[in-house]
Amino acid sequence: MNTVTEPVPASVPLEPTSPEPRACQNCGTPMRGEYCHACGQPIKGMIRPLSSMLHDVADTILNIDSRIFRTLGPLYLRPGYLSNEYFAGRRVRYVTPFRLYFFLSVIAFFAAQFALGDINMNGAIISDGGPEIGAAQTPEEVEKARDDVIAKLKKQTGPAAGGAEQAIKNVNRKAENRLAHLRRVAEAKAKGEAAPIDKSEDSNDLSFNDIPWDAQKNPLRVAWLPMFANDRLNGAIGHIKDNLPRIRKDPKPFLLGAFGMLAQVLFVLMPLFALLLKVFYIFKRRLYMEHLIVALHSHAFVFLSMLLLTLTGLARGWAVEAAPALAPLLRLLMIGMFVWLPVYLFLMQKKVYRQGWFFTTLKFGAIGICYTVMISLGIAAAFIVSLATTT
Repeated sequence: MNTVTEPVPASVPLEPTSPEPRACQNCGTPMRGEYCHACGQPIKGMIRPLSSMLHDVADTILNIDSRIFRTLGPLYLRPGYLSNEYFAGRRVRYVTPFRLYFFLSVIAFFAAQFALGDINMNGAIISDGGPEIGAAQTPEEVEKARDDVIAKLKKQTGPAAGGAEQAIKNVNRKAENRLAHLRRVAEAKAKGEAAPIDKSEDSNDLSFNDIPWDAQKNPLRVAWLPMFANDRLNGAIGHIKDNLPRIRKDPKPFLLGAFGMLAQVLFVLMPLFALLLKVFYIFKRRLYMEHLIVALHSHAFVFLSMLLLTLTGLARGWAVEAAPALAPLLRLLMIGMFVWLPVYLFLMQKKVYRQGWFFTTLKFGAIGICYTVMISLGIAAAFIVSLATTT
């Protein structure tokens, strides 16, 4: 039996056609993904909507997805686990070390600055009359400033009153020192000599080679610096001199400024910390990048601890008024967090580098001392920069 097949109209395709593959705009090779397998150029370029660019930037830097929850637990509770997982090649399930470091540093320092911004330092610090007495130019001004400050101290009540007696002694001592300096100045003028430099702790005078600093008459000159750099340096010194009376009255803006730069200081010091690990574990024959991974995870843990301590401290401050029974528990929790910090870092160093307790303890102590010195210098530099730039 013969069957007759009707012709299919030419306008109807026999089967669906596949779309033509996109060609790379750089080399013309057909592309089978988001990147050209011949030259590596991506499909996405800079010429696209701004919203798409911002989305990609946020995803590249933060990349906050479900991996963050699989990362934070081991980061805080399992010393060395994330570094060992990374070295073993199991990386895709966790946030990458740099993104983890960046994300936690931003959140931790933001929370810490927010908490510090609520602290009333004027109520916690008892004035000892330094700015007022140090600025007095005559014996009468010194005595008036001394009497005014002592009168204020005697009226203090609350927690600050406990240190008022010692503060009064400090005021009297500083007044005597200022009066002695003014007498030396008067004697020098009577003899036609240059006025002596006030080297007391409350003085705003800065000197180089026992000669008072002056931007015009006696500026600081560093021989190997160009002229414009010396001018900038002396401008910063003048700014510091102007800020010294302000910092004695209210140190909070300068401390906040220095704390704000601490994140940058740690970012600069972190590669040096990795270099310390490389030096102390040179016989482990690990690449520098492996030590850098350990440094990133170590600092990320410190930032996470700082964030948790800040949040717990804020909760404790709330509990003191709203739930007094909860405040002691939160205090114990904060103490435990502080103790966990060095214990965690010690266990992390042992589990990553797998040395005995003796050598781990020895190297942990040596690395800790070296890094503490570097951080101290960095903090001092940050405070000086804050003093030279805060307006």
